[in-house]
Amino acid sequence: MEPVAQEGTGVKRVVTRSEKETEDWGSRLAPFLVPGDCILLTGELGAGKTCFVRGLARGLGVEERVTSPTFVLIREYRGRLPLYHLDAYRLEGPGDLLMLGVEELAEGEGVLVVEWGDRVRGFFRGDYLEVVMAIKGDSERELAFIPRGGGWEERLRGLFDRPRKN
Repeated sequence: MEPVAQEGTGVKRVVTRSEKETEDWGSRLAPFLVPGDCILLTGELGAGKTCFVRGLARGLGVEERVTSPTFVLIREYRGRLPLYHLDAYRLEGPGDLLMLGVEELAEGEGVLVVEWGDRVRGFFRGDYLEVVMAIKGDSERELAFIPRGGGWEERLRGLFDRPRKN
């Protein structure tokens, strides 16, 4: 589970070899989150998006079971910060987020995490973190953390420099 940084761009990459490792990276990111953060998760079906959100929720102290919000579109969880988990798979595009009132969530006191974020990326004009997840094998995934303003580059340095618990 060794991270590999792409020098000069602020993009950080890591390869995970199990669902637990993918979840652990979500959990490791949680301490760096602040109110109003937005995270867009992209990747094909089965890449580990919901798994990553489970870890993020665990890291925020959420005790509820985290499931994909595919049919309800948005789930809310309570932890150190409110976590709003949105699934954009069935949305037509960024305009659908306006109808859902997502701008209030994106600017609120919680963290908004959007699965299938590439479908609505145009909605997010401000700062956000994009996590691109690629399937590399049966249980192997590559996670690319792409900072988009908001001090994300500095926070990612902290995330990747922080010693990992074994």
